Amino acid sequence: MSDEVQKNPAAESGEESWSGFERRTALPDAPDGASDAQRQEHWKRTRRLMFVTLGVWFVFSYLIHWFADSLNNLSIIGFPGGFYMAAQGSLIVFVVLLFWFARAQNKIDEEFGVQEVEGEE
Repeated sequence: MSDEVQKNPAAESGEESWSGFERRTALPDAPDGASDAQRQEHWKRTRRLMFVTLGVWFVFSYLIHWFADSLNNLSIIGFPGGFYMAAQGSLIVFVVLLFWFARAQNKIDEEFGVQEVEGEE
């Protein structure tokens, strides 16, 4: 099997084929006239936001619950801390995280001119 990259004639630009597997090399769509540097910066900031969001999600989905016994020594609104974080705290964080992520992504998109336009289908 050869490691040489062969172009797939049926593939659109930005796709290459390795032994039948295709890989997209193009960045997400950007407005016409956007330079590669702008597209790369948009994608870099979008990835960073995604990884921060996944990090917060991981902490409140797994780490907090792994330490529930230790958190039970803390009292939140009269409930043991581990119980409160499992029953209410994590859910509140997820809802806030969802709205924060949407707002932060919209700011990034507006900065680079790829925001959604209302009324457009």
